[in-house]
Amino acid sequence: MATVAEGVRKPPRRSFGESALPYLLSLPALLVCIGILVPFVTAVWYSLQRYNLAMPYLKGFIWFENYKILFTDTVFWHTVWVSLLYTVLTVGIELVLGLTIAMLLQRSSAFNNAMSIALMLPLMIAPAIAALMWKLMTNPNFGIFSYLLSLVGVTDFRWGSSPSSALFTVVLVDVWVYTPFMMVLLLAGLRGLPRQPFEAAELDGVPWTFVFFRITLPMLFPYILTAGLFRMLDAIQQFDIIYAMTQGGPGDTLMVFQVQAYLEFFTYTNVGRSAAILMVLWAITYFLSHQFIKYWLRLRERARGVA
Repeated sequence: MATVAEGVRKPPRRSFGESALPYLLSLPALLVCIGILVPFVTAVWYSLQRYNLAMPYLKGFIWFENYKILFTDTVFWHTVWVSLLYTVLTVGIELVLGLTIAMLLQRSSAFNNAMSIALMLPLMIAPAIAALMWKLMTNPNFGIFSYLLSLVGVTDFRWGSSPSSALFTVVLVDVWVYTPFMMVLLLAGLRGLPRQPFEAAELDGVPWTFVFFRITLPMLFPYILTAGLFRMLDAIQQFDIIYAMTQGGPGDTLMVFQVQAYLEFFTYTNVGRSAAILMVLWAITYFLSHQFIKYWLRLRERARGVA
């Protein structure tokens, strides 16, 4: 027994620094989690209250009354429609343009690499600054784009100041700013695809349409889904481009979630309703992202089953 006891060695005693290292490494993640949860819980708290900065003496819990008022308000449903329409248009157009540009720049060469860097320049400009630049360029009186349209016979095009063209204008700005984001992700995906299927199709003389729709797109779909998810989450929360261009107008033409929440808080000082709008926005983004991720996981499991 003594021999056995002597043969069993105790594990070396770890120092305090080694014991604390896992906790120190997880500290940034904990701080980020706290930084996310505190504003979220605060927004939930305020969304259940009657809280108007102009009448602080009326502050109190009304539970889901703010949500009931929103869901019975036609202005709110107009906001939902405009937000979803803006998201579908911007993400769809940017996805098509980004994939087209990525296909053109797929082959690695000095020219293609230089062009990919040059096309990323709009992404380096703050969206609010880009919106102000476009607001000047689309000014009906002295804007360069209005002047170019006048050369082809189109006069008095109101751009963002007309309800009929305001959505087109802000979508144009969003596409100019964020198409490079789509292009970069899809270009990385294209250049990372295995070459064997394409070389075999080229040797067999397979038409390019078959190669694109039956080989390229299925293999690239995880990248397309990821790029679309990131842009969808950003587009449905758009604020800076729309507010800098039109402040949600003319009228309520471009009244999206973030702009309406901003106006409810800073213009009408209705903190409770503003928080309720943001919570509805969170619920929509959570649902959409959950559906995207679930579909992506299903595709991955299917690919593993095929493999």
